[in-house]
Amino acid sequence: MNDIDIAKKILVEENLGIVVVKEGKEIFRSTDRGIGPMYTLATEMREESYKSSIADKIIGRGAALLCGYLGIEELYGKLISESGISALEHYNIPYFMDNSCPYIMNREKTDHCPIEKLSQDVEEPEILIEKIGKFLSSINSK
Repeated sequence: MNDIDIAKKILVEENLGIVVVKEGKEIFRSTDRGIGPMYTLATEMREESYKSSIADKIIGRGAALLCGYLGIEELYGKLISESGISALEHYNIPYFMDNSCPYIMNREKTDHCPIEKLSQDVEEPEILIEKIGKFLSSINSK
């Protein structure tokens, strides 16, 4: 079984938010929703994550840009937005998914996801990481 199959199997069977597998070994997992786990990978585990495979419930443009920054080998998403697909293709990251959508919605299903909005006009992952850090700080201080 290859890395992406292992990651997907764990994600689905254990109902996780994200699973990262490299060289047959799970190196990260989280039940958290949102961009937080991917942000942790980008800011704390970039070297360990390089050339790994990721299975994630939801991939929008922001998460896809972070995958490019991390040098992800391949990705599975239960749901991937159209702009997420474009970003994955820009970075030549092979992906497969269960469903796609025009954009990722916020948790209330009333608007675009905040990270989808934040990443809309950003091309450089380093700038997005800075914006996500500020966003996470603002919601964690409430």
